[in-house]
Parts: sequence; C-alpha cells; structure tokens
Amino acid sequence: MKISVLRIGHRLVRDDRVTTHSALVSRAFGAERIYMTGIDESVSKTVAGVAKRWGGEFEVQIIQDWKGLARTWKKEGGKVAHLTMYGINIDDAVQKMRMEDRILVMIGAEKVPREAYDIADYNIAVGNQPHSEIAALAIFLDRMFKGKQLKKELAGRRLRIIPAERGKQVRETR
Repeated sequence: MKISVLRIGHRLVRDDRVTTHSALVSRAFGAERIYMTGIDESVSKTVAGVAKRWGGEFEVQIIQDWKGLARTWKKEGGKVAHLTMYGINIDDAVQKMRMEDRILVMIGAEKVPREAYDIADYNIAVGNQPHSEIAALAIFLDRMFKGKQLKKELAGRRLRIIPAERGKQVRETR
C-alpha cells in the first residue's frame, strides 16, 4: 500500500512549524510524499535535509489546486481519506482501507472546505474531540501500517539512533 498526504491550506507565519511537522510526521510514519498548498520552498528544503541525514526517499510537492489533485488521484484509481473529527472512527474503517492500493490522506491547516468531505471516499475520525491534524495523521499512519514503519531501516541514511534508556546515542553510518 502506498500512502501520500495532502495538507490543505497554510496560515502564514502561524503555521510554519506545524507545516514542517506535518511533513516530518508523514515521512517518519511511512508516507511517500506530501502535497502542500500555500507554502514556499523552505519546507521542502528542511525535509530534504532531514532525508539526506536520516535516509529514505520522501518528496514534498507544492501544489496550487488541491481539488484537482484529489480528483486526479481518484481518476487514477486511488482512494481519498479525509481526517476529520466528524468522520467514522478509524477503528471501524482501517481494515477496509488497508485493502486499498493507493490512499491520499487529506489534512487541513484551517477550516476545511465542504468539498473535502464530498471528494473523500473515507471521512475518518481519530476520536471525536478537537485535536491536532499532526496527531491524527500520526495515528492514522500508525494504524494503517500496524506500527511496522517505526522499525523500518531507511536506505541512504548518514545518521542512526542507537536506542538507549538514558542519554542520546547517534552514530554516523558512513
């Protein structure tokens, strides 16, 4: 299964860190890429630097038309899952979603337009309380990949964390 993330919107200055964290969580938790609207190249550069040091291939694509992307995704046989606190609980949908080949996960930065709910094949809730789109994304990806992505060894890494109960141990691999 291949999963990509679509982040709709970006509130200038206020969302800089959240936008970067959305990309980092997408990468670390197993997504192939993240599509983003309303950002500049700085997020792409930050995430590319992380991938260079920590390994793996991950892509940040800046787009203008999120609806067009979602519609094209569906025309090409993929499914769209929108993370919202108003959707069906993830535990009630995860088994069915795991059978899909390609999923585009939509998360919002601000109030998500009504069209997102209509375009989505799945409107998924990670709980029914207000919370962060980053938390919802992390839980969604973890459930979809059954936690296996957390132990995956990423190719091309220059740095590796050595697990330790106390302290920080990082080794260069080259």
